[in-house]
Amino acid sequence: MSAVDYQIDGQAYEGWYVPAAGKADAPLVIICHAWGGLGANEKQKAEIIAKEFGYAAFAIDVYGKGKRGATQAENEGLMYPLVGNRAELQKRLAGSIAAAKARSGATQAAAIGFCFGGLCVLDMARAGMDILGVGSFHGLFRPAENIPAPKIKAKVLIEHGWNDPMAMPDDVLAITKEFAGSDWQLHAHGLATHAFTTVGAAGNGTQYHADTDRRSFAYLKTFLAEVFA
Repeated sequence: MSAVDYQIDGQAYEGWYVPAAGKADAPLVIICHAWGGLGANEKQKAEIIAKEFGYAAFAIDVYGKGKRGATQAENEGLMYPLVGNRAELQKRLAGSIAAAKARSGATQAAAIGFCFGGLCVLDMARAGMDILGVGSFHGLFRPAENIPAPKIKAKVLIEHGWNDPMAMPDDVLAITKEFAGSDWQLHAHGLATHAFTTVGAAGNGTQYHADTDRRSFAYLKTFLAEVFA
């Protein structure tokens, strides 16, 4: 495992790469970070994917090297400009996919993301990027204004906490309508709120939930096996 520097339009970014255990030609799983930037939770999930699932894992960076948040205000300051400029976000996502594939040498790739990263992977699908499947975990569902009628080709997995205040039942219904006609599946977890996979989360409306974390990754393992079959 190692940090990986890469550039998009002359700007520096820093990802995190974990090779697949004992597999030089394994498929690649790209990991998109939550609103604070690439950190310990994404690295921990990368190790699970590499060691337990047998895929290479690359946690990308869409904020820029050294740009990480430590407070709510800092996190919002990093995330909201990209949520409000989806074309810019999608450009960074596409550049990060290219960097991840170049580092791993993989020809097959899927992507997963957490919170803001869930929105990122859904935008990968909306924009028709070169990935076979995406998995959103407690993701944000806000549609991309620059893609009003997306044509989804990737398989889609959505793992959702039913009590998530950032994605209400109306938002869930809206995204199923937006993705109508594509190969999507959605698992709603009745005891989960936002950030249910984020170890240590214990805020208002955000709570780590070990059972949902475990179950959702069991669904992911089955999903990835199908995506890479």
